[in-house]
Amino acid sequence: MSESETKKNVLLMTSGSIAAFKAASLASLLVKNDWAVQCVASEGGRRFLGDAALEGLTGRPVLTDMFERGRALDHIKLADWADIFILYPASANRITRLRAGLADDLIGALFLVNNFRKPWWIAPAMNSNMFEHPAVSDALGILEGWGCRILPTGEGRLACGTVGYGRLLEPDEVFALMEEEPG
Repeated sequence: MSESETKKNVLLMTSGSIAAFKAASLASLLVKNDWAVQCVASEGGRRFLGDAALEGLTGRPVLTDMFERGRALDHIKLADWADIFILYPASANRITRLRAGLADDLIGALFLVNNFRKPWWIAPAMNSNMFEHPAVSDALGILEGWGCRILPTGEGRLACGTVGYGRLLEPDEVFALMEEEPG
């Protein structure tokens, strides 16, 4: 299927969370349903999920470095290309960095260049204590006020062994929400 025949173009960004493995399932669901998917990973995201899985599923290299030779303007080109941006999973670190407007990496630069022209979704994933910390909850509130769509977290057993909120929403649930997105 050519890119002009895809339903939508999605920029799937991953940050440093043990839940990053779920990004591979979401990428697979999107591709199987005729979405064009470009993955961007933070350094933390790459530590939890290797580039090979996402590249194999999407047929595109995973982008990470905005200073890579020949890619200095990728953040602008990608913002124009994408119909929807989703940060899946969004770690506590990444959420507070977005709130601070830090653009020292590709995800941060994409966040600022999009400037809410197109949907920007955030799917938090972290330990319950981190999720409830004022720095994170305040940042999520501010990001939502700016125009981000904050996806709910699940409740259940977390990677650390505790039970509570902060569990990443499952790929099929996120995909269903994305299919409902107008445009």
